Amino acid sequence: MRTPPDESDVHLIERAVGDLTRRTRFPVAFGGMLRDGAVHVSAVAGARTRHLDALVVESGRGLGGRAVLETRPRLALDYRTAKGITHDYDRMVLGEGIATLFAVPVIVSGTPRAVLYCGSWGQAPLAEPAARPAFAIADDVAAELRVRDEVERRLARVHAAPRATALPAAAQEQLREAYAHLRRITAGVQDATLRQRLNELEKRLATMAASASEIDVEAALSPRETDVLACAALGSTNAEIAVALGLKETTVKSYLSSAMAKLDATTRHSAVAKARRAGILP
Repeated sequence: MRTPPDESDVHLIERAVGDLTRRTRFPVAFGGMLRDGAVHVSAVAGARTRHLDALVVESGRGLGGRAVLETRPRLALDYRTAKGITHDYDRMVLGEGIATLFAVPVIVSGTPRAVLYCGSWGQAPLAEPAARPAFAIADDVAAELRVRDEVERRLARVHAAPRATALPAAAQEQLREAYAHLRRITAGVQDATLRQRLNELEKRLATMAASASEIDVEAALSPRETDVLACAALGSTNAEIAVALGLKETTVKSYLSSAMAKLDATTRHSAVAKARRAGILP
């Protein structure tokens, strides 16, 4: 039974394939995640036919399968006569009219996770400078997958951890630093599904240090107000917060003042204390 595709994976591959057609000289691009030992093509751009739609490439088979097996890019300047690969997928690739095909595996921690393809209808010699955009796009996909893996790992640890009524001071400080760092990561994430998972992790971290009786109704702080308050909770100055979040110092002051007003606090310290009692901050 085939594992169904993850929606966030589909969106990630769609963005990467679109980038390939915009940033390389290849007119055709397609790609897919590796599931159940095969690459499941979920996105195609620039094709003239439907031959590549829903293509499934088994590991070790065809050009992409070879790239998976060897964990390195593979190039077929003349796909029709290429040696060293099986030709299981000639009907699809040649049906699209592709002559030159370039397959770049997405490698995360030494493991292939996806394959991105670039193709052209005529034979096109490929020098290293021309291949760099494809490598960069594959690296971007790998970086996002690493973030997702880390989010899932931390979520699993948080869900598995027993609820504590009190944490040692050192553990609380580590928790708060991790929370502030996670907030900064979330601010730069474009993928909505991944951002939702990050937000779930943030909420779990925020409430871990408090007992159920301490958690009050959450104040309606904006994401940026929470970011600023999380940094302030670590003792950072406005200037330091501005550098960490990429904001102007005056903007930091504005967010901090707004958060204090919403929490009915007269100082940043009391705002942090109230946010912790409310379960907004760890």
